[in-house]
Amino acid sequence: MKYAFCIAGTHSGCGKTTVTLGIMAALVRRGMRVQPFKVGPDFIDPGHHRRITGRDSHNLDGWMLTKETNIGLFQRYASDSDVAILEGVMGLFDGLSGKDEVASTAQMAKWLGIPVILVIDARAMARSAAAMASGYYHFDPDLSLIGVIFNRVGSDSHASMLQDAMEDAGLKVYGCLPRNRDVMIPSRHLGLVTEQDMEQDAKAIERFSSWIEDHVNLDELLHDTRLQKDYPLSKGWGPCRHEEGQVKIGIAQDRAFCFYYPENLRLLTEAGAQLIPFSPLHDPSLPEGIKGLYLGGGYPELYSSQLSQNTSLLREIKEFALEGGPIYAECGGFMYLMEEIQTIEGDYFPMCGVFNMRAKMELSLKVLGYREVVIGKDVIIGPKGARLRGHEYHYSFVQGWYGDTEQVYDISEQAAGRAKCEGFLFKNTLASYVHLYWASNRNVARHFVNFCKQYGP
Repeated sequence: MKYAFCIAGTHSGCGKTTVTLGIMAALVRRGMRVQPFKVGPDFIDPGHHRRITGRDSHNLDGWMLTKETNIGLFQRYASDSDVAILEGVMGLFDGLSGKDEVASTAQMAKWLGIPVILVIDARAMARSAAAMASGYYHFDPDLSLIGVIFNRVGSDSHASMLQDAMEDAGLKVYGCLPRNRDVMIPSRHLGLVTEQDMEQDAKAIERFSSWIEDHVNLDELLHDTRLQKDYPLSKGWGPCRHEEGQVKIGIAQDRAFCFYYPENLRLLTEAGAQLIPFSPLHDPSLPEGIKGLYLGGGYPELYSSQLSQNTSLLREIKEFALEGGPIYAECGGFMYLMEEIQTIEGDYFPMCGVFNMRAKMELSLKVLGYREVVIGKDVIIGPKGARLRGHEYHYSFVQGWYGDTEQVYDISEQAAGRAKCEGFLFKNTLASYVHLYWASNRNVARHFVNFCKQYGP
């Protein structure tokens, strides 16, 4: 790794993801090995990073993971790259609360010791943009904020005004990006459209890279973000180790189920799992010889009709659960295991029926926030008392449940300061709305693999 930097924004919606993807595309076109990272629990942006760079993008998070774990992950995955690019979350200083920097982009950039480039939406601003940039620059003297990129610039004269205004602000202007509908990514209820629903269009990636090459001084940006010394690997964070895969675990992977932290999957593989992908949308049966299932999150509500028509697979998954097969499911995977999904339009679609409840979709966001989970009894992912951290974000809620299903999670809702029970258990099927980041407790993957190893012939 020769270069490393963070691309942050003044606020959500300023265009930092589009700018990040454009810079990644431009550097890949130059032949550089680009290692992407994302601050926060988001699944969608890392998918687009992967689409551009060809490398898994890893989530770094100042609340879910310790400082040492974040630094270790960064070192491990950036070590064989030419440049590491970290995309921020929300605004540069936004995090868990308004009182401190926990879980913010600024905190992560300081932990990693890398410089920050601030993306500013310049619509309807000229000299005021310099005041904004100056405020960000002076807010935290310990942060290495080295320059800005203006986005949504209206014209060449607008760009000149922005450049003039920034002369006294003490920050470089690396570029002034004009509005460009050809590089916009469409959105839907959980955020941007996922990479699975975007065409793998080489011309689109070329448009991203040309947009940056034409309007951003990449040579100067790389000069200013070159590492002054080697970034050393911490003890225990060298190249990934993988045990010989002996335990076959089926993992749902298609457009309906696409939210997985790559580190969760790596930890499973390291623990001895052989992950066998299957598609609940298309495959009529489970992979042969599996000893466990991992059903991640995604958008089952968008594909509920197609999922409900794959009756042979629905039946087989329910039978696997009834026989005591280990199943771990999160959010969308949890919805898939319910009796049915009710769409916003009011249509009902039958699902696996492992849990006697319905997932009802709403137009408004139902839940958002960090979660700490304490396991209340020995289950497939850990013993009683094990702690993990994760995130919850969904537009559906459980309906038609009368409390007859055991709940084994004690959950702390960090932002609200509340506690609740969750984590639904049926035999050896464990399901929850919470996306757990297994890097917060690295024993979880091995516990799950060992449990699966004991199942069946």
